[in-house]
Amino acid sequence: MSDQITPFRVEIADADLTDLRDRLRRTRWPEPATVADWSQGVPLAYLQEFCRYWAEDYQWRVREQELNRFPQFRTTIDGLAIHFLHVRSPEPDALPLVLTHGWPGSIIEFLDVVGPLTDPQAYGGEARDAFHLVVPSLPGYGFSDRPTTTGWGRERIADAWATLMARLGYERYAAQGGDWGASISSQLGARHPEHVAGVHVNFVLGRPDSAQQEFTAEERAALAEARAQNEHLLRWESGYRIQQASRPQTLGYGLTDSPAGQCAWILEKFHSWSDCDGDPVAAFGADRILDNISVYWFTATAVSSARLYWEGQPAAFGARVDVPSGVSIFPKEIVRPYRPWVERSYTDLRYWNELDRGGHFAAFEQPELFVQELRNFCRLVR
Repeated sequence: MSDQITPFRVEIADADLTDLRDRLRRTRWPEPATVADWSQGVPLAYLQEFCRYWAEDYQWRVREQELNRFPQFRTTIDGLAIHFLHVRSPEPDALPLVLTHGWPGSIIEFLDVVGPLTDPQAYGGEARDAFHLVVPSLPGYGFSDRPTTTGWGRERIADAWATLMARLGYERYAAQGGDWGASISSQLGARHPEHVAGVHVNFVLGRPDSAQQEFTAEERAALAEARAQNEHLLRWESGYRIQQASRPQTLGYGLTDSPAGQCAWILEKFHSWSDCDGDPVAAFGADRILDNISVYWFTATAVSSARLYWEGQPAAFGARVDVPSGVSIFPKEIVRPYRPWVERSYTDLRYWNELDRGGHFAAFEQPELFVQELRNFCRLVR
C-alpha cells in the first residue's frame, strides 16, 4: 500500500456555491415553535436570518483562501484517504502535536490557534512552547474520505493517527482533543503509549467504581451532581446522539438535501454547548460558524460524520490511559466530571484546571485560553 503524501487545496466548484444559494432561497420553512425560547429547537426567525446571511452575504471564497494558507495534504491509511493540516514550527525543538476535532466540529475549530502553537514567539510567547502541528479531518468528515465499510470507530481512527504520525517522521508526540477528539486522543495514548508523550483533553467522563458501597460526603455530592447532569442530558440533549447512533442514514437524507436543515442541526449545538449567553451568532460571529457548517455542506458529510456515533457503540468514553495526561474543564462543557473518578481511567493525571469561561468548543471559543492550557500541560511532558 502506498504511503504517498499528496498536497491538497480546498477548491469548491462555482456550481456548488450557486446550488447552495439556490437551495437556501427556496427553503420550505415550517411554522414557528410554540415557545419563545430554544427549548423546541432553533427559533424560526433566528434561523431564517442566519440562512439569509449564508445565501446573500457570506463569502466562502474568502474563507477558502484563508484555509489554503495552511499546508494541507492527503494520504491513504488503511484504505481511506485522510486529509490533514501539517504546519511545522520554525523552532527546531518543537514538540509534534496531533489535534483532533469532534462532531459537529471540523479542522476549522483550530485555525485560530495554529499560529500561536507553531510560532509562539511571533505571538508574545516563548520558543520552548512550540509545536509541530498535525490536524486531521476525521474519517467521514470534511475533506477526508467517507468510509464505505463498517469498522471505523475510535480505536481504528487512533491507529490511523499513529500511522499518520509515523509516516510524517514523528516518533514521539502529544495528542489533544475534545468531544470525539478527546476519546480518540485517549485511545491513541492507550494503544500507542511508546510514542505518545502525553494526552490533553478538554472533554472527559468519569464514573465511580461500580463495586463501591460507602461514599464520603464529597462523593455523595458528586453523585448527586452527576445524576442531575444525566437527567438534563437525557431530557434535553440526547436526541441528536440517539438518532445518529441508531439511524444515521435516515437522518442524512434530509441534512444532505437541505442546507437549512444541516445548518439548524449544527447551530443548535453551538447554542447548547458553548459559552454564548444564548446567542451563538453574537458569540462566535456568523462567518466563523458558517465556515464550519459550510465544510459539512460542501463535502456532503452529514451521514458519514453522524455514522461515527453508530460505530462508537457501546458509548463508553475510552480505555485506561497510563501515559501522562492533562484535563482542562471549561465551565459550559456538556458535563463537569469529578476528578477522583477521572483518575480511575487516567492513571497519570498530571494537570487539571477548571476555567472561568468557555464551553465545549474550547479552541474555537477561547483560543488564547486553549493555547495556554496546552502549553501548561505540555511543559510537564516535553
